[in-house]
Amino acid sequence: MSVLPLVFTSGWASGINAYAVVLLLGVFGATGVSDDVPETLQRPEVLAIAGALFLCEAVADKIPYVDSAWDSVHTVVRPVAGAWVGALLAGHSGSLSDVAAGLIGGSTALASHTVKAGTRMAINTSPEPFSNMIVSMAEDLGVGGIVSFAMFRPEAAAIIAAVLLIAGLVVLFFLVSRIRRFLRRRAQRREERRPASRVERPPD
Repeated sequence: MSVLPLVFTSGWASGINAYAVVLLLGVFGATGVSDDVPETLQRPEVLAIAGALFLCEAVADKIPYVDSAWDSVHTVVRPVAGAWVGALLAGHSGSLSDVAAGLIGGSTALASHTVKAGTRMAINTSPEPFSNMIVSMAEDLGVGGIVSFAMFRPEAAAIIAAVLLIAGLVVLFFLVSRIRRFLRRRAQRREERRPASRVERPPD
């Protein structure tokens, strides 16, 4: 069970930025910082793809409404990435079942992704764009800091990730009304872009 804290932390972080998690773990393993990183994550092609996608997310995540569209696409990607990383970590250490690790990593990633996506919907109800950039930068720094911390103090990092996840779920509960407002506004914009289905006939 020694790998469980790292699986949980990587799952939480994957729900926020899966590409950063893969990139960081791969770099830590390739540079010899940690022996707990599977070789699969250290492969050059994996690092290159994760780095390119991380740069794409770093841009898309800071643009209002684009960030929510990006989150919608990654509703599947992030939990799958969390499950994949968790299973790799467990298989590498041999201390936790691959299936159990995948379930832990995937479910934790799904929960943190829900918090991230819901919070962004609420923030997008604000007319100014700076809050998106501030939150996005805080998320990137938080993921980088906690995953790095988990390489040396996995138990403490897992506790921090759990506290942040619970706090995020609580905040999300109180932001439900703003999220509904965002969804109504997006549906209205979709209706405005849709061409008229019928052309009005002139009066006789």
